[in-house]
Amino acid sequence: MAELQRFIDDVCAESEALDALVADLPDSRWADPTPAEGWTIAHQIGHLLWTDRAALLAITDPDAFTVQLAVAAADPAGFVDAGAREFASLPPAQLLDDWRTTRAQLAAALAAVPPDQKILWYGPPMKAASMATARLMETWAHGQDVADALAVPRKPTDRLKSIAHLGVRTRDFAFAVNELAPPTEEFRVELTAPDGVSVWTWGPEDAAQRVTGPAEDFCLLVTQRANRADLALVATGPDADQWLDIAQAFAGPAGGGREAGSR
Repeated sequence: MAELQRFIDDVCAESEALDALVADLPDSRWADPTPAEGWTIAHQIGHLLWTDRAALLAITDPDAFTVQLAVAAADPAGFVDAGAREFASLPPAQLLDDWRTTRAQLAAALAAVPPDQKILWYGPPMKAASMATARLMETWAHGQDVADALAVPRKPTDRLKSIAHLGVRTRDFAFAVNELAPPTEEFRVELTAPDGVSVWTWGPEDAAQRVTGPAEDFCLLVTQRANRADLALVATGPDADQWLDIAQAFAGPAGGGREAGSR
C-alpha cells in the first residue's frame, strides 16, 4: 500500500506541474496548437480529464465502464479523439476546474482499491499501482505536448523512473502491436537519472542486447514525444536497435511518433 501511495503521490505531483503551466493562460492561448496533430492545449487537458473520468468510472462502477468499452470497440480509431474534442469545447476555466476535481477523486479512489483487485481498462485489466503508473505516464506525456506548445522547458524529476519502468515492461507489447515477434532474450537497459549521476537499470548485466542513455530521452521515446534521431539513446544489438524504432509505453495501435528534428 505504501508503494501504491507513492505512485498516486507522483501522479498528483505531475498533474500539479502541468496545472501550473496552464492555470494562468489567457483563454485564447488554450487554442494554441500542440505537437499532436489537430490537438490544441485544450485538447490535451480535455484528454486527461476524459481519461481520468474513465479510470474513475472503471474503479467505482465497473458495469458502467463495460458500456464504455463497447462504445470504444465501435470506434477504435476515433473514440480517444472524440473524448478530447468533447472536453476541449468547454470554457477553459470549467475544463481546468473539472480536471482538478476529477483527478482528486481518482487519487482517492485508487488509494482505496485492494492490492490484489484488478481494474477493467481498454487494454488488459490492471492493479491500482499499474493504473497509477499509467496515469503518471499519460500526464507527463501530454504535459510535454503542452510545454512544447508554450516553448517552456521542463526540469526532469525522479518521477521519470516509473515511466521508464513502464517503457521497459512494454517492450514485448511494442513488438506485438507492430506485428513483430518479440525477442526471446532479456535486454539490459541503463538510464542516467535526472541528477546526472545515478543510473537506473533493468535486465541482466551480461545481456547482449542493450540500451543506454538519459532517462528523460528514453521516456520521450517510449511515449513517442520525440524522434529517436533527436535523442541520445544508444542501442547495442539488432533487437535492441529495432526496439528503439517502435517502442511505445501506451496502449492502442502503433503510434506514428514525431518527425526527426521536431525537438
